[in-house]
Amino acid sequence: MSNKKLIVGITQGDGNGIGYEVIIKALGDARILDSFTPVIYGSSKIFGFYRKSLHNIEQVDTYVISNVRDAKPKKINILNCLPDNIYVEPGKASPESAKAAITALSTAVADLKKGLIDVLVTGPINKRAMSQEGFGFTGHTEYLQHEFGAADHTMLMVSETLKIAVVTGHIRLADVPKAITTERIVAKLRLLDQSLRRDFGIDKPKIAVLGLNPHCGDGGLIGDEEQQIILPAVQQATEEGILAFGPYSPDGYFGLSNYTRFDATLAMYHDQGLAPFKALSFETGVNYTAGLPIVRTSPDHGTALEMAGRDEADPRSMMSAIFTAIDIYRHREEYDSLQENKLRDYKVED
Repeated sequence: MSNKKLIVGITQGDGNGIGYEVIIKALGDARILDSFTPVIYGSSKIFGFYRKSLHNIEQVDTYVISNVRDAKPKKINILNCLPDNIYVEPGKASPESAKAAITALSTAVADLKKGLIDVLVTGPINKRAMSQEGFGFTGHTEYLQHEFGAADHTMLMVSETLKIAVVTGHIRLADVPKAITTERIVAKLRLLDQSLRRDFGIDKPKIAVLGLNPHCGDGGLIGDEEQQIILPAVQQATEEGILAFGPYSPDGYFGLSNYTRFDATLAMYHDQGLAPFKALSFETGVNYTAGLPIVRTSPDHGTALEMAGRDEADPRSMMSAIFTAIDIYRHREEYDSLQENKLRDYKVED
């Protein structure tokens, strides 16, 4: 495993939200720059605007660049990829801020594809505003799957005590039941099992699977998806060597802290997983896109427009997102190296 200092690309997200505030606060201690080289994709003008509104921040050492190749270590590099006449309206969802978020993201992804940055940390975006400006995707996750041609992916929420993935992501709740199939659950379990091994260094991960209906359907009384769809998926995954268990009723599972017995949890839909995750780990939670060939993380909160420009935003989730991305990159290096050695040894013995 190499010891090179990683270049961490950080997109500004929506410039009218709390993105810049949490980024500046997360990078505010100069000692953090000993661990990696940050490159913020956005605007030095907007950075300066929010920097002036923050208190209790040490003097930040910034360096403005137009090409990521010019990034300097031990500096907060700001890659100007937005127009010079851009302006800030804290707390307002505007077409201009949505367009800027799209530009910052697409610029960072282009550099990531070229290998000019090692990992990507995305600032929070306003999905509705971006959609109105022609973004064409329901979120970062779907956009990145498209850009990197991944066959499958899952949103994986990560904290020190919890890892929760979802079978269905950004879809209407009314569409969830028909999107839940045995094949889809098994596919997510395979992906999650592989991610836990390669991205988090867990040799034999144990995965809990949640039910869909209240009380797991009460034996079919209030739904039979558990018996007809979810349990067969757990059984099939088990036959494939995946340590999958369940289905579990979510209320008792989280209420009795049963999640502490497992390395990860697979929820059936977005809020089933994210609601308990944010209740238990909001301050330090991280959104990770598992299944991509690249490493992308994000803080687990949104733009919080109502807090923008008030010096109220908590940077801990952004800090966790940065260091989780670095840890995953390192775990992948180690895992891939071990797999290469095993293959080499096998060929020698053969």
